[in-house]
Amino acid sequence: MDWRPAVLAAGITPTQATGMHALRHFYASSLLDAGESIKALASYLGHADPGFTLRVYTHLMPASEERTRRAIDDLFAAS
Repeated sequence: MDWRPAVLAAGITPTQATGMHALRHFYASSLLDAGESIKALASYLGHADPGFTLRVYTHLMPASEERTRRAIDDLFAAS
């Protein structure tokens, strides 16, 4: 992998928090925060079972209350 040399070249100390797994976790959490589906995320991460992806990353999923309110407000505003 080219990640460790890139981390070193950037002057960052290689640790578990700056490793490839942390980057993968950041990628997954960013997509979930943007509203990407678990099924799509599972495919992007190479997981055969979206249920596995859901179990691993569900704690990163944003609360949907505000998104839900906005969706209904937008629906009625269009009427």
